[in-house]
Amino acid sequence: MVRAPHLALAAAALVALSACATSQTGGQAPVASAAVRPPDADSSLYGLYLAGQAALDAGDSRSAAELFGRAADKQPDALYLKDRVLSAALMAGDIARAASLAPSTSDDGSGDKILGVMAQTVEDMSDGHGEEAYQRLLKVGDLGHGASALALLKPWAAAEAGRTEASVAMPALEDRLTRMVASIDQGLLMERAHKYADAENTFKALMPDRAGLPLVAPAYGAYLERRGRRQDAIAVYDQLLALAPDDQDMIAARARAASKAPPPPEPTIREGAAGALMVPAAVVMANKEQEVGLIYLRLTLRLDPNQSEAWLLVGDALTGLNDLDGARAAFAQVSPKSSHYVDARTRLAWSYQNDDQPQALKLAQETVQQRPESQDAKLTLADLMRADDRYAESAKLLDDVIAHAGSRAEWRLYYMRGVALERSGQWPDAERDLKKALEMQPDSPEVLNYLGYSWVNRGTHVQDGLTLIEKALTLQPDEGAYVDSLGWAYYRMGDYKKAVELLERAATLDAGDAEINDHLGDAYWRAGRHDEARFQWRSVLTMKPPADIKANVDLKLASPDGVDVSAAKPETVAAQTVSPPTVGPK
Repeated sequence: MVRAPHLALAAAALVALSACATSQTGGQAPVASAAVRPPDADSSLYGLYLAGQAALDAGDSRSAAELFGRAADKQPDALYLKDRVLSAALMAGDIARAASLAPSTSDDGSGDKILGVMAQTVEDMSDGHGEEAYQRLLKVGDLGHGASALALLKPWAAAEAGRTEASVAMPALEDRLTRMVASIDQGLLMERAHKYADAENTFKALMPDRAGLPLVAPAYGAYLERRGRRQDAIAVYDQLLALAPDDQDMIAARARAASKAPPPPEPTIREGAAGALMVPAAVVMANKEQEVGLIYLRLTLRLDPNQSEAWLLVGDALTGLNDLDGARAAFAQVSPKSSHYVDARTRLAWSYQNDDQPQALKLAQETVQQRPESQDAKLTLADLMRADDRYAESAKLLDDVIAHAGSRAEWRLYYMRGVALERSGQWPDAERDLKKALEMQPDSPEVLNYLGYSWVNRGTHVQDGLTLIEKALTLQPDEGAYVDSLGWAYYRMGDYKKAVELLERAATLDAGDAEINDHLGDAYWRAGRHDEARFQWRSVLTMKPPADIKANVDLKLASPDGVDVSAAKPETVAAQTVSPPTVGPK
């Protein structure tokens, strides 16, 4: 059985070689609409269809299934309606209903056969009807898209049916990822059949593939532990840790093997089948096909309701489909005993950041209390504190994270702490961290821009600051924040005409940014365009600006002197010798 984080990593790397499943339900959902009002009982077919689509767009797949179903009752021969009912039921996790709606595979005019067969197969296996599931897969033939998903299910259905020889047969698959996972499953099914030599040879043959090692090593290592070969298992885990030293699952597995703790049990048949369906789920989600990914994940959870990795990905899919409440409920399903608990809590906390910052911080703080050893939990809390303007607390927490990482501390940690220190008024320490981050990652646009802007805005190292901002723009010429930095540099130099030109472009690139628009208002004022300046400042107040920007704008609007009364009025640096920077690639 393949673990989801390793699978997602492999899927992202190999997705170009994979073609597990596409569907008429594929693609991103539009932006969520307002709450959907159910149509009256006598609504037209078209009205029911539109209401169903609106419910689906709003993330309410249960209502969508009901509305599409009512529309289908009005026009029973409309295949597009049948398909929408089927897919909506699957997205809602109502697998039993979806199985009952499945079209006949023998009728060329029927709808989406692949989803119907998958729903029926999974429902049969979940109810212990392995023979029915296996016979259905034998008869289905080639259904085109999604065929590899059924091929991955078939060995597990054979095992559920008690057909040992059929369960260990390697399915015919073309794409690299699904073939690799099928081979891992074959090894697990050989172990179940007590064909230990064959299982060993299967796992060994997969180990040289570095791209597949994150998938193979956990399964092979666990197999070796169950065979009492702990040292061999440790050697397998060490191979992966040499490539990914921070892999927490492998660190825990190695510690388990070294301590002679009980090995992980063999996956049950349904757990194995659920793991097989995670493959197409990961592939289509890597392709940004959230609806199809959600369907595969719902099928996975019908087989194994306790698979926390699947719940994590369901939350991701529902977030992409604008169902925030559903996503939060999915993240909450991840067990505290799971190695993915911190990941789920991180996503849960961030889901509240836009509408309930206190709740976001509370969740992050609780996670740190529950998992004080987790550096990821501390990093999430530090990030949320920074987003909530609690910069000094964020910097202090990052002290612990950086100290724990030691020589392995990444440049981004120094950048994050540098920002927090700068925002909390600790510039010398902030400058040290930002320079360290830049030394470690000299081509990071965000570090180049932040340090360059900080230097220019303070009137120190102006030439170096301009050079850094220019380089950031060379790397990302259409980033509004970086264009703003360059425009503000000209403002600080007293070249207000050039500042206006650049800041207008920045405001076009990032129209909703309060600080950019405030800068543009200042530049307009200095250029003598006072009416435009006041218009720009009034616009800033509609953007929910931070408290410091709002106070400064209020002050400028209340005074006939505009910028001249600003509490944040900087002295220009025009007297310093600088060479004029250029925008964009050189």
